Amino acid sequence: MNGGRLPENIMHFGRVLRTAGLPVGPDQVLKAIEAASAVDVADRAQFYWALHAALVNRRGQRELFDQAFHIFWRNPRLLERMMSLVIPTSSVETGAEESEPLARRLAEALTPQETGLREREGDEEVEIHAELTWSDREVLRAMDFETMSLAEQEAAKRAMAKMRLPLRPVPARRFRLHPRGRRPDLRATLRGAMRTGGDFVALRRRRRLRRPPPLVVICDISGSMARYSRMLLHFMHAVTNDRDRVHCFLFGTRLTNVTRQLRQKDVDTALAGVAGTVEDWSGGTRIGASLRTFNRLWSRRVLGQGAVVLLISDGLDRDSGEGLAQEIERLHKSCRRLVWLNPLLRYDAYEPRTRGAVALMPHVDEFRPAHNLDSLEDLAVALGREPARRQEGVSEWLTRL
Repeated sequence: MNGGRLPENIMHFGRVLRTAGLPVGPDQVLKAIEAASAVDVADRAQFYWALHAALVNRRGQRELFDQAFHIFWRNPRLLERMMSLVIPTSSVETGAEESEPLARRLAEALTPQETGLREREGDEEVEIHAELTWSDREVLRAMDFETMSLAEQEAAKRAMAKMRLPLRPVPARRFRLHPRGRRPDLRATLRGAMRTGGDFVALRRRRRLRRPPPLVVICDISGSMARYSRMLLHFMHAVTNDRDRVHCFLFGTRLTNVTRQLRQKDVDTALAGVAGTVEDWSGGTRIGASLRTFNRLWSRRVLGQGAVVLLISDGLDRDSGEGLAQEIERLHKSCRRLVWLNPLLRYDAYEPRTRGAVALMPHVDEFRPAHNLDSLEDLAVALGREPARRQEGVSEWLTRL
């Protein structure tokens, strides 16, 4: 072990996993090296599970790790001579023997990156005919966040930074002067009469002020929502910096207010502040307990003046929906409009059969997907129009429960 290249190759393997999207840090790489030294590396099964125990933290990471392991360590004689040989750079080959398709992020991580730009030969102009083709933007808009490559994720983040959420204005308590207002403003009328000495009195009128309601976003950051919540944080940052009276909360096993952190103009600074504040990333989900904390500590502060609430969650609850029905009912009665955004709606065969989903469904006004750019734009359109009298996207689900 001391004279071989195994530690170096495990380090490169950790970099591949981190590039592909797995949260692999230096401490996990050191644990993987220590675990590999404790097993017989000539036994492929022992070597596999040693690295698996050190580098995989969540059940959802197993498939990507399995694909990366069998590609990175695919040389059949590698385990016999890895103590003295260096593993060559791997390239992804799509042969007939590989029946299972590779994850796009894994393929991108294993593909060697070019270090420089190729020099162009000559100044020949190339004309591209766009007839009978489609725009890559259209493909990106309909693509699921979970299946995007790293480059596509960056493009989606830039698109979300330009999104706006125009909430439909609602009547406020205050009035303002308006020439065609229905109510007379006696105070303004008397002030005008004093300026003319009472010789001429013009009746002033006023109209009720209309302004967009407050927006409250409550987002699930548990392990099952990790890929979507990290992308939707960019959407929450764009909305928070575009308008006033926006309040953002994240929850896994506890509730955290991240409104102040997302107020930062720079998205990297904002997300760094969120990462330093939230302590339960990619953990379990306690929806009922988190909503209880919100109703007890924050509802009176942020739900005034007919707020609109966006609840982003897949409905999977570690507490099996305990106390969730009471808390979501209270939240629904405290706001003007409650919209449940569920990434699992991307599946045509999805049905809200879990206890958490069954408790949530009767108390939401709208049930919508939130897995790609198109779904977010549809949400913006829906919030900008008059809400339907019956629960949009909910009634048909209630008949199945």
